[in-house]
Amino acid sequence: MRLWIAIAATTLASWTMKAAGPALIGNRRLPRWADDSIALLAPALLAALLIVELGGAHWTALNGTQVVGVAATGIARGFKAPMLAAIASGVIVTALLRLATG
Repeated sequence: MRLWIAIAATTLASWTMKAAGPALIGNRRLPRWADDSIALLAPALLAALLIVELGGAHWTALNGTQVVGVAATGIARGFKAPMLAAIASGVIVTALLRLATG
């Protein structure tokens, strides 16, 4: 349930920022560095949410197979794999590790 509350809060904050931008700036353009920083905000927040959910409270729920699976997905994306293929590689790696560790 906590995950969905965080997703809803992030969505609401994003919508609020997107609505406030045109109201405050009008037709002026932001500098290039500001556009680049804003574009990185959502992935950074999503990565933080993923890390918090993987680790659990006080890192007590940390599961090594899940961490390796997420790392495999990130590595596949780093090598420019399509999103679906990267996710599939993470799922396969996680499943094989769970099978091997029984």
